[in-house]
Amino acid sequence: MRRESGIVPSSNEASSNREPLGLIAGWGRFPVLVAQALIDQGHEIHCVGISGHADPVLKTLCHSYKSAGFARPGSHIRFFRRHGIERATMAGKIFKTKLFEKLTWIKNIPDLTFLGQFYPVLLSRNNDRRDDTLLGMVTEMFARRGITFVPATDYAPELLVKEGTLTKINPTAVQLKDIEFGWTMAKHMGGLDVGQSVVVKSGTVLAVEAIEGTDECIRRAGSLCKAGGFTVVKVAKPDQDMRFDVPTIGTGTIETIHKAGGRVLAIEADRTILLDSDETIAAADRLGIAIVATSMAAAVTAAA
Repeated sequence: MRRESGIVPSSNEASSNREPLGLIAGWGRFPVLVAQALIDQGHEIHCVGISGHADPVLKTLCHSYKSAGFARPGSHIRFFRRHGIERATMAGKIFKTKLFEKLTWIKNIPDLTFLGQFYPVLLSRNNDRRDDTLLGMVTEMFARRGITFVPATDYAPELLVKEGTLTKINPTAVQLKDIEFGWTMAKHMGGLDVGQSVVVKSGTVLAVEAIEGTDECIRRAGSLCKAGGFTVVKVAKPDQDMRFDVPTIGTGTIETIHKAGGRVLAIEADRTILLDSDETIAAADRLGIAIVATSMAAAVTAAA
């Protein structure tokens, strides 16, 4: 079989009875793990890597690969249709801050498909441009052209974290109270589609995630709380669409918390992606950070 780029492991050569799947890959390790899981299941993976975001290893991992800007959905769709893709998945972060960079629309020249879908939204001062709204428009645009998006976790459910304290270190009673408090705040912010992370200490909100992302939110908390010892709470939105923007943590998150002075990371069980779990948990144990995967009911019970 001819491939536009990349070499697929020979163990997958005989799996042509599985449907080909499309992957739109953003930043981070998540897309790589999803691609590997799908290949291990016998799927042909045809990947669109978002320019300036996607890991280069995807070029050698996937059956075919195309690099394209986030404002070129017409190119994405043509690539998928050329490979017979009817179902696709998204994985990885797209940095929304790029929309507000100088000369961004010169660096990322939109195609006609993008302009037809988003030009009225970008012109209007009143339209909703939250993440769920924009990503929902993307999925509808692909669906009208015969490509349905499905959650990546449908294919790799093992990436979703299970409930429990994952580290050797347990949170203190005071930290459990902060988890409960931060959980309520984070769920409210998630319901507004502002962000999914809140940093708290002693019942005080230090920082709330918005467009900057979780790592920058944590760093800001560290700069505001020099004494450290704070708790990071990261949750799914109340009506989380598992096709995109699923909360994700990995070793990078743990290292950021450590450098900023944090001591606890609370995440939502069964709705948070834990990347490279063994390495992430080992890093937390080494750096003295407790990781707790919980639900709202469990968080309240533990803090009582």
